[in-house]
Amino acid sequence: MKRVMIVEDESLVALEISEAVAQYGFEVVGICPDGVCAVAMADEARPDLILMDIRIKGETDGIETAQKILQQHRLSVIFLTAFSDEKHIESAVSLNPLGYLVKPIRTAELYALLKMADLQQSEVLQGDLILDAHFSIESETALLIKDGSYVPLTKKEHQFLQLLLKHKNGIVSIYEMELTLWPDKSPNASTRRSLVNRLRAKLDNRFLETVHSEGYRLSF
Repeated sequence: MKRVMIVEDESLVALEISEAVAQYGFEVVGICPDGVCAVAMADEARPDLILMDIRIKGETDGIETAQKILQQHRLSVIFLTAFSDEKHIESAVSLNPLGYLVKPIRTAELYALLKMADLQQSEVLQGDLILDAHFSIESETALLIKDGSYVPLTKKEHQFLQLLLKHKNGIVSIYEMELTLWPDKSPNASTRRSLVNRLRAKLDNRFLETVHSEGYRLSF
């Protein structure tokens, strides 16, 4: 079952959409009337799909709100719009939405897009630990995922990532790293740096920080 979040500032419309989504067998994880609520709920509820009204109350419209969410989460967006929103639709194209629904929403069209999202999401891998819109990690197995596919890691790279996750947002000391990854014999500095650089490259040179004279940290 796919998790759906609805962003709509008209409560009656939001309720109707929610009932239709539930009727088709999808879980509604929440309804938000504005962008601030939507960004916070996306972080907490981790939906697979957002039904986003383009014109919502608040300082940010639906397009800006979707852009903020997509920077942090890999999910699908369907925009809800009116005939008068043609200019807004042009602005939304860069976000590559799954589709658009014109109000008043026809349930058959809603169902078709929901099924499309379901099929699309079923083909995409995503870990429970989200680094950004492209990278995630399965925290239990320390498997790295980029854009829906596993990133191949060597045994030492995988062990190092496990160690970094153990100290999430904390520092892994050089001593602990060497003791854990090379318990029988301490490596030279070049070997250690080579391992760090390889894993960093597989993270597109992001997230893995060197803390001078102390060790390493995975930050996101």
